[in-house]
Amino acid sequence: MTVETSTRSQWEQDYLGPHYQKLSLNLGVDDEGPVVATLVRYRPKNRLIPDRSWWQRVVELTTEEPPQPKEAVLYLHGWADYFFQTELAEFFSNRGVSFYALDLRKYGRSLREGQSEGFTEDLAIYDEDLAAALDAIRADLGEEHRVHLLAHSLGGLIAALWADRHPGMIASLILNGPWLELQGSRFLRQIATHLVDPFVRADPKRIFNHPDMTAYWQSVSSTAHGEWDLDPRWRPANSFPFRAGWIKAVLNGHAQVSKGLRIDAPILMLLSERSLIQADWSEQMQGVDAVIDVQQMAKLGLQIGHRVMVNRYAGGLHDIFLSRQQVRLAAYADLGHWLRAYGPENPASH
Repeated sequence: MTVETSTRSQWEQDYLGPHYQKLSLNLGVDDEGPVVATLVRYRPKNRLIPDRSWWQRVVELTTEEPPQPKEAVLYLHGWADYFFQTELAEFFSNRGVSFYALDLRKYGRSLREGQSEGFTEDLAIYDEDLAAALDAIRADLGEEHRVHLLAHSLGGLIAALWADRHPGMIASLILNGPWLELQGSRFLRQIATHLVDPFVRADPKRIFNHPDMTAYWQSVSSTAHGEWDLDPRWRPANSFPFRAGWIKAVLNGHAQVSKGLRIDAPILMLLSERSLIQADWSEQMQGVDAVIDVQQMAKLGLQIGHRVMVNRYAGGLHDIFLSRQQVRLAAYADLGHWLRAYGPENPASH
C-alpha cells in the first residue's frame, strides 16, 4: 500500500454543528481505492456551559478557573462506530482542553463506497491514521500542546498497542470499556485463532455469519431504548460484517495484550460494574456492559502499564459516556480529577 499522510486539505464544516469542523487525512491507496482518515475538532467561539443542571454540577465538581489550553485530547471510537459524542467534546472544552476525534479509515466519515467496513488484516496499520492525526493537531495548535488519548472498545485495543509501541508520545491514556481480550478466556482465543487461520489464507475478506446481537445498540439508540442519535450507515444495529482477516487481526492484538504491555503513560480505565452479554434486550441491559467481560478487562488493565487506575461504574453501559446521566456525571467528575492530576502544571504528569 502506498501511503501519503499529507494534510493539505482544508478544515470543512462537519454535520454535528457550527462549532465542529473536519479534516480529511490522505492515507494513500489500497486494493479498494483511496484511503482516508477524518479528524474532527470542536472549536466553540466561547466556552459556553450547556443549559443542563446536571452539567453545571460536573463543572462545579471538576473546574476551577479554566486554564489557557495547553492540553488536547484525541478521541478514538470503537468497532462499527464513529465520533458523535458532542457532550464529551463540550466537557473537555469547558475544562480548557482542545478536543479532537478521529474516524479511522473505513469507518464513519472516512468510509467510502466500495470499501469493506472497518476491514484490516493488521491493527498496526492504524499507526498511520494516528500519526497523521497527531501531525494535524500539532499543525493546528503548536508543538507545545500535550495530547491525551481517549479510546473506546476496539479503539482501546488499538490505542493500547499503539501507546506500547510509541513511548513518550501522549500525556495519558484513557480507556473507556476497552476490548483487550476475547470474551471467555485465552484458551478460547487460541482455539478461535486456529479455526480462522485457514479462512484467512484462502480469503481474508470472507464474511462469517453471526447471530443478531442488537441489545447494546438498543440500549444506546434513540430509535429504541436509548437517547443518542446514531447514523445507521456508520453504526448499524447489528454491527459491520465480521471478516476472516479482521477477526485474525483482533485476536493477534489480544494475544499481544495477554503477554503484557509496558505503556509508559499513566492509564485511566473506565468500566461498568457488571457485564451481561445476550442477544435479546431486556430492561437490565440499560445498566450493564453488553459487549465485554468487565472483570476480565479490569485484571488485564493492571498488566499493560506502570501507573493504572481502574474506575468501575454501577449502571454503566459498554460506552460509559453513553450511560444514564447519573453515571456520566460520576465519570465526568473522575475525568476532571484525572486532568488535574496529569495536567501540565502537575509534576506527576512528567
